[in-house]
Amino acid sequence: MTKLSVNINKIATLRNSRGGNVPNLLKVATDIQNFGGQGITIHPRPDERHIRYQDARDLISVVHTEYNIEGNPVSKFIDLVLEVKPTQVTLVPDAEDAITSNAGWNTIKYKDFLVDVIKEFKSNGIRTSIFVDPDIKMIEGAALTGTDRIELYTESFASAFEKGNKEGVKPYIEAAFVAQKNNLGINAGHDLNLENLKYFKENIPGLLEVSIGHALISEALYLGLENTVQLYLQKLQ
Repeated sequence: MTKLSVNINKIATLRNSRGGNVPNLLKVATDIQNFGGQGITIHPRPDERHIRYQDARDLISVVHTEYNIEGNPVSKFIDLVLEVKPTQVTLVPDAEDAITSNAGWNTIKYKDFLVDVIKEFKSNGIRTSIFVDPDIKMIEGAALTGTDRIELYTESFASAFEKGNKEGVKPYIEAAFVAQKNNLGINAGHDLNLENLKYFKENIPGLLEVSIGHALISEALYLGLENTVQLYLQKLQ
């Protein structure tokens, strides 16, 4: 079964918009796991506009499933990950002012940089994943960095699916086969939701984990958080 890791950035955004500690990020993370979620994902950014660096530290005490920290490996982020030692770090090349992640790594251009960063994380027992587009050359480049996994950036699939074009999954199928050929584990995330997740999962061989935040939290406003987590898990069976 493909694991569901829930990104709780939007919970932090809601909390920060009012000040104080409502909703309580640690309680929500605990509840998500109790509801069946198999991982917690956070993506702290340098301006801490949603997840704060202290949140990453505080979550250590409550995350008993997989703990995934995403982000651009600037010095501050690297130091945080080495301090927290999550299950997995996902390297994302987003700009500091990016609203959300919008592109994968050029694993050829930044190979040497990624090799050094990944080596440091892996020497500290942290599984590594690189955020990539479904581009064969970028996946083959990822394999040369020493990373354990890739995370396929699924925005283009989701956009095509929403328009009724299921052919948008084809580049991801090919990407998954190339990843497997190169002994890379496969994660995926971005714009996956209750409408498109089942189709994506059924077509991607070896899909180990999906990281979903915005859609899941948005759907939970109507369906309830516990029910929504359960519905996502059903799509992944």
